[in-house]
Amino acid sequence: MHILITNDDGPPSDQSSPYVHSFVSTLQAHGHTVSVVLPHTQRSWIGKAHLVGKSIKPTYFRPSPLQTDDGGRLHNTGTTSTHPLPVGHKDEEWILVDSTPASCVQIGLYHYFKERGPIDLVISGPNYGRNSTAVFSLSSGTIGGAMEAAVCGVKSIALSYAFFDRNHDAAIISGASELSAKLVHHLFTNWDSNTHLYSVNVPLVENVGSRRILFTHMLQNRWKSGSCFQVIEVPSEDDDTPSDVENQIRKAEEKLGRKELHRQEGTSSGTQTPSGQEHIRYTHQHFKWAPRFKDVYDSVEESEAGNDGWAVAQGYTSVTPLRANFMHAGGAEGEIKLDS
Repeated sequence: MHILITNDDGPPSDQSSPYVHSFVSTLQAHGHTVSVVLPHTQRSWIGKAHLVGKSIKPTYFRPSPLQTDDGGRLHNTGTTSTHPLPVGHKDEEWILVDSTPASCVQIGLYHYFKERGPIDLVISGPNYGRNSTAVFSLSSGTIGGAMEAAVCGVKSIALSYAFFDRNHDAAIISGASELSAKLVHHLFTNWDSNTHLYSVNVPLVENVGSRRILFTHMLQNRWKSGSCFQVIEVPSEDDDTPSDVENQIRKAEEKLGRKELHRQEGTSSGTQTPSGQEHIRYTHQHFKWAPRFKDVYDSVEESEAGNDGWAVAQGYTSVTPLRANFMHAGGAEGEIKLDS
């Protein structure tokens, strides 16, 4: 099978993209032809966006062999060049583009790899962290990449690794990649005709291959603590980079993930102006993105069994079939007549 890989975390990196090299190597060991087009830097939380009006320039990444230190932790290295290797060169080379996961998919499907034959499947991921529940999924660049493939008529899977510890244990990551490769093959050969793409969340836990794999629905949750933005007094001249923000998010996810793992092992609203009161002019303010992810984890804890967030919290792999559209809610038919 010819598989195109993209992600929203960028090229292999211990800090921001620790899983993609392991997964690509595992797919290759299973006999697949794997082509890779990734964003050249972190592009999380961007959904299915394209950077309209921007010229896209490729660079070329050559992954070094995966390394494991004395503590059993996985390390990712490689080199980047502005020019591709010459035709016929045998070293592995991936394409990096200064754009989004969705754009990577378009470029990978239509502008490279013709000599390798048609692409059978697009896999976006493995994401550094879970993409479960509506709040995460609707903004996910990982799912956005898979959505782009689906609207191009190509089968696709959004793959995410839900971590409980950021030490990147090589054996656990290898187990997740092995399970994912087998699951990818199963889904591809048993594809449901009503499904455009699958969102798969694999928990990074020991012996994940022996744990349950469940079809799930996506938990419909929401932000309930108020704004995702924090008012700040004076904006810093040096804003946090997307990688800085992602690192902060992952620290919070690790803390909450450890809580989930422990459980496995043991078993502001806005104000309104009163009616008739004179409108109060707004004040000049600055804002910083600071969502309260506790809303997401609380929604999972309060939900019933069967959704994607619940499955991951139990240490199970979740498989959520999706369609690449905003589905009609139903119940609304006929003509609308306004009151005169």
